[in-house]
Amino acid sequence: MKIRPLQDRVVVRRLDELTKTSGGIIIPDTAKEKPSEGIVEAVGPGMVSPEGKVIPMGVKVGDKVLFGKWSGTEVKLEGETYLLIKEPEILGVIEE
Repeated sequence: MKIRPLQDRVVVRRLDELTKTSGGIIIPDTAKEKPSEGIVEAVGPGMVSPEGKVIPMGVKVGDKVLFGKWSGTEVKLEGETYLLIKEPEILGVIEE
């Protein structure tokens, strides 16, 4: 199954959460925070301006992005959890 986001929405797959600190301490499930970075899986065409022109998106499929802790809407597809986020909620692109 595929999902095609509309307008300025982006489908993001969260990166796996850390289970161990850099010092080697294992973090229990109850203390884990949801990761605020992920990989862009799909991108909408962009928002339409009042003049009728499509404003292109600033992210593309495969980008590693940062987003707010409570951003977007969680969607489950075929057992996988994705986030549907509006592009303005994306804080930045991580370049490696």
